[in-house]
Amino acid sequence: MNSPIAFDALDLIPDLLNNLESLGLEAMTPIQSQSLPFILSGRDVIAQGKTGSGKTAAFGLGILNKLNVKQFSVQALVLCPTRELADQVAEEIRRLARSLPNVKVATLCGGSPVRLQAGSLDKGVHIAVGTPGRIEDHLKRNTLDVSQLNTLVLDEADRMLQMGFEESLNAVLAKVPDTRQTLLLSATYPEKIQQIAQRVMQKPEMIVVESNHNDASIEQHFYDIPDGEQRTDALRLLLLEYKPESALVFCATRNDVRHLSAKLSEFGFSVLSIHGELEQRERDQTLIQFSNKSAMVLVATDVAARGLDIDSLDVVVNYHLGRDVEDHVHRIGRTGRAGVKGLAWSFYDRRELIKLEQIENHFDISAYNAQLPPASILKQPAPRAAMVTVQIDGGKKQKLRPGDILGALTGEGGVDAQSVGKIKIVSNRSYVAITREAVKPALKKLATGKLKGKSYRARSL
Repeated sequence: MNSPIAFDALDLIPDLLNNLESLGLEAMTPIQSQSLPFILSGRDVIAQGKTGSGKTAAFGLGILNKLNVKQFSVQALVLCPTRELADQVAEEIRRLARSLPNVKVATLCGGSPVRLQAGSLDKGVHIAVGTPGRIEDHLKRNTLDVSQLNTLVLDEADRMLQMGFEESLNAVLAKVPDTRQTLLLSATYPEKIQQIAQRVMQKPEMIVVESNHNDASIEQHFYDIPDGEQRTDALRLLLLEYKPESALVFCATRNDVRHLSAKLSEFGFSVLSIHGELEQRERDQTLIQFSNKSAMVLVATDVAARGLDIDSLDVVVNYHLGRDVEDHVHRIGRTGRAGVKGLAWSFYDRRELIKLEQIENHFDISAYNAQLPPASILKQPAPRAAMVTVQIDGGKKQKLRPGDILGALTGEGGVDAQSVGKIKIVSNRSYVAITREAVKPALKKLATGKLKGKSYRARSL
């Protein structure tokens, strides 16, 4: 096995190298070590790898290494299939750019007013990250100027096409300068992506890297269960038996998502759901609550769950099998990372035996019909989530930082620091995970104390 290659082996500017060291990032992932030399040399690159392989840092470092911070024009454009992924990418680029002076990154997605985004662009932005539809909208309005663009990134290009963004994608491609570097990143490389690559890229280097987990790190169980209430009962049995802290459940449609979420909630499970009808703020809150362990189960469709930034997922449930093997691989690849054993439960019926056979062939396994726990377990109460999310009505615009919130909670007469979990700060709100037992004293401390000399309303979600 080859030894990991250090970032300082690359021709990166000192400020980036120093920041990588301060972040504890010394060695490159396989996709970074193979793609970054080409990216830094200005070549077009196609990088195929699964979620978590390090693709974002690869293109992020490439963008930042040649960025002219004194030139306030959009020099790089990153297209993503969902707002969640765009937010995640923008946050990672900002993290990588910490040591560079005054780098401006704008997120341009639906769910936020066009007028406010246009105002940000008018003040000067170096890097724009967004979804194809909203980027196309800004180009039509002339609120986004890409005449100085030198790097175009198509992130998760396969999903952009699956979600119906081909027309918007073509409209954006028609507007960007012909002389540019193009980076295409995709978990799969279907024929349509190949056609786009041939049309918009110049002699690209092709990098294909396996994901940073192997199939052996994921224990797969398959259950032959007809669709309907029997599947809900089967899921209840498994959740009660294994008691995972976090389970991501994939359903076929948003109606399935709504129905299953309601049923699980009736049975006492702490459950959240995301689907296309949620307002963006509701989606953001949902993801924050799930990622900080304030809910045990998140029910979603493939589209809604794309680009979720969730660490240490205990189990993935295919309540309905994915459309193909690639979907199945992408879904279950969210568990079993960083050397931790993951679990994947898949429900199927006789109509899906062809899909099952394809999964067996891909993983070289026998998908035998596993046995469910005994029905007597249904008498047990559903476990409660370990944490509760507290929302504070103040955020980045009020100059709040995680240290301010932690200090306010754990000061004199406050809660123990061990009772405080993840803290997430957005524009005008902050979210902090508190252990269930400490929620009441934490809310009391926030109600009677101050943050940076000011009082802020706080409530549990």
